[in-house]
Amino acid sequence: MDGALSRVVAEACAALRPVLRPETAAKVGHVLTRLDGPLQVAVAGRIKSGKSTVVNTLIGRRVAPTDVRECTRLVTRFQYGTVDRVEVVQVDGTRQTLPYDQDGLVPAELGTEPDRIAYLDAYLTSATLHGMTVIDTPGLGSLDRASARRTEVLLGAGGGAPVPVAEVQPAPGEPGLDAGSRAAIAQAEAVLYVFTQAARADDEDALAIFQAYSTPQASSPINALGLLNKADQVMPGPDAADEWTAAAALATGQAAALRHRVWNVLPLVGIVAEATETGHFTEADADTLRQLAALDQAERELLFLSTDLFVRPEVPVPVAARSRLLERLDLYGVRRAVELLHAEPGLTAGVLRRRLSDLSGFPLVRDLLESAFRRRADGIKANVALAALDVVAAQAPPADRARIRDAVEELTARPEAHLLPLLQAAALVTSGVVPLPDELAGELARLVGSAEPGEQLGRPGAGTGALREAALEAAARWRSFATFGSTPAQSRIAHVVHRGFFLLWQRLGDGGAP
Repeated sequence: MDGALSRVVAEACAALRPVLRPETAAKVGHVLTRLDGPLQVAVAGRIKSGKSTVVNTLIGRRVAPTDVRECTRLVTRFQYGTVDRVEVVQVDGTRQTLPYDQDGLVPAELGTEPDRIAYLDAYLTSATLHGMTVIDTPGLGSLDRASARRTEVLLGAGGGAPVPVAEVQPAPGEPGLDAGSRAAIAQAEAVLYVFTQAARADDEDALAIFQAYSTPQASSPINALGLLNKADQVMPGPDAADEWTAAAALATGQAAALRHRVWNVLPLVGIVAEATETGHFTEADADTLRQLAALDQAERELLFLSTDLFVRPEVPVPVAARSRLLERLDLYGVRRAVELLHAEPGLTAGVLRRRLSDLSGFPLVRDLLESAFRRRADGIKANVALAALDVVAAQAPPADRARIRDAVEELTARPEAHLLPLLQAAALVTSGVVPLPDELAGELARLVGSAEPGEQLGRPGAGTGALREAALEAAARWRSFATFGSTPAQSRIAHVVHRGFFLLWQRLGDGGAP
């Protein structure tokens, strides 16, 4: 495992196993196994919200079907493998291996009745999947109750989640895991929630599932991001110049409304992002767009009034080529591409693709995912492991329970592992369980949201001396808050944050060494 925090937790798990009863040791072993795997990111949302389009964009390959077929009713885990293949995992643990179809998608026919399938493991030789498993889920709110239920289970409700069979089946001589332990150990570690237009009450309920059915260590708004997909369909109001401006304003409002559920909300035109990030947009498409850009203005404006008018046969551009553009970019993407080419006729297909990607909003989404998930994957995974250990301890005999909790307490007291209690504190604050004044909540968010001292202290670009002074002032401020005017719960958090700033001050004094 790559992360220092995960290694610290893994060492604690390895030291615990020999002194625990076999049943408890087996459960701790499963925690250890999960620590060594990639971050598990679930893409969830209502049916027809564009989840699979988002999955394809994240992976950089068009592999998740976006039409309704048998596999879209199942949980599919896209993960790195040396050979591209799809494994159908049945409820009894048996596996059947299938190739991707001729279009590179998960096959439509799986060779097994859907009610006998637990989930799909889809392996790809994609560098994106080296450190992150992307999980495509059935749509919540689906008319197929069984499909929706699979998503609820994955997100933590109801006592189970799809996991590799190696994690479910006990090793020789080891007892099996009960359903509750499997759920605690096998939950998704982060969630990307996709919605369209304003989030509905059941969207918020679905996000609450991820939060409420696990402990704050495992899941919090810190580990959840929202995507306002199909941003091009947001109708601009009197204060918005266009669809994107309206979508950005709506996303900002949704981020505030869902602040106890997600870290942030960003707008996205998923269909354009998928086409430009997966190679679905080709040189032939760029040629068709150039032909459209060469039409006179009145004819172009008539084309973009509706999808029906866009494919009217009277225009001297092949109907099949225009239909292909609609499939890949939708009317919004085609219109924006034609505007780009009309302004700069010499744009190459590669430059046009990058411009369209920028207009889709995906680069901002990618940057946020990088900072929110990938860079903090070590802390997220370590916290999920601590949450699982807490559940294992609660179910263990008294002697084992005491040993596990003593080990966790000793671990979190170590300076190099202080990010773990900090993340737990941030989870309690961002989820609204323990409210803090906005200024202090912002300080805590900066402290856990970056590894750069300047960003952590809200002083980017400042010198070491100024940063040391700011860290010491912050430590004193939190110690004062812990002592005067705070509730007992706030005081406990304040002591954790005080120590975090004090350790940062010490680290800066050591020349920035960890």
